[in-house]
Amino acid sequence: MTITARELNRATLARQLLLHREPLTVPDGVRRVVALQAQHPASPYLALWNRLTAFAPAELDAAFTGRSVVKATLMRITLHAVHAEDYPFLRTAMQPTLYASRLGARFAAAGLTPADAEELLPELLAFTRLPRTSAQMQAWTEERLGAEKRDGAWWGLKAYAPLHHAPTDAPWSFGHRPSFIAATPAATPEPGTGSVPAGRAGESEALQALILRYLAGFGPASVEDVAQFALVRRVLARTALRALGGAVEQLRGPDGSTLFDLPGGLRPPAETPAPPRLMAMWDSVLLAYADRSRVIPPAYRPLVIRRNGDVLPTLLVDGHVAGVWRPLPGGIEATAFHPLSAATWHGLAAEAHSLTALLGERETEVYRRHHHWWDKLPEAEVRML
Repeated sequence: MTITARELNRATLARQLLLHREPLTVPDGVRRVVALQAQHPASPYLALWNRLTAFAPAELDAAFTGRSVVKATLMRITLHAVHAEDYPFLRTAMQPTLYASRLGARFAAAGLTPADAEELLPELLAFTRLPRTSAQMQAWTEERLGAEKRDGAWWGLKAYAPLHHAPTDAPWSFGHRPSFIAATPAATPEPGTGSVPAGRAGESEALQALILRYLAGFGPASVEDVAQFALVRRVLARTALRALGGAVEQLRGPDGSTLFDLPGGLRPPAETPAPPRLMAMWDSVLLAYADRSRVIPPAYRPLVIRRNGDVLPTLLVDGHVAGVWRPLPGGIEATAFHPLSAATWHGLAAEAHSLTALLGERETEVYRRHHHWWDKLPEAEVRML
């Protein structure tokens, strides 16, 4: 079976709740979309506003406080908000990547080995049974290893250890100075198991579980897409897909490549309407693929994904990025990279009205420190909504 580019786009939008908002609870919504990028504290809130009917930010506050939704370093070694019940297998699947990245060269440059990390882990997790600030964690590390090893050790441990970010601050539960708390015991590896090499049975099974969840939320997808999402080697992604056997099926993509999907996965017709949306910075739908052209036209990719990794808040029109937006004192400023119809502008204005109301309760000029990127955009149509 062959799937067209437009059908692929609609499949992604359907699974990411972007064809129409759905009346789900916050934990259920997070689970449906698998993971929300959470580098910026506001972004998970805006992501759910785009996807859930009558989304109330206080519900996500409560989910973070009650830890039914947790924020942690996971896929692509970046911060994500995920359902608490998904965290254990996502964490286990990411273990080899976190091990190689965070206990590698920079950790060694501090005069430390992975064995040192394993020795520190039980005591670190005991210390973080209560929330601890970065300053407290650095002091803890310095007390045990000395000032000369403190920075390198904490840089490695804060991502490698099974730690959640603890809610600390208004307006978005988390501030820019994080605090950390140990993952619950069920999500924490037993002492001595943190450094198991890639390919061990537990990690392989966890990677397979991650892939099934990824395909449910983002499929159909290629081996390269899977590897990009999880930041694992392609050979591991390919092996895991092969091991899944009949749990996945193969399709032919628009370019003739092989795509994988769950049997019976949502694949709406190509002509299914896609309403306009104002997407959050770093929204997962923009970053979950090696081939991002299913959502981002190639010409626009360097405009919205900057060289330093910033991913600007975007206009999604007919399922594809069509521009960027930012909140200003007068409303939502929308910059369109190509001409938009009057009906599209009307739809964006309705979204902007809803978003302005949400931001007015929290932070009216969210993402303000990223406004310098607008000086680097090409000439385009700009409207205040």
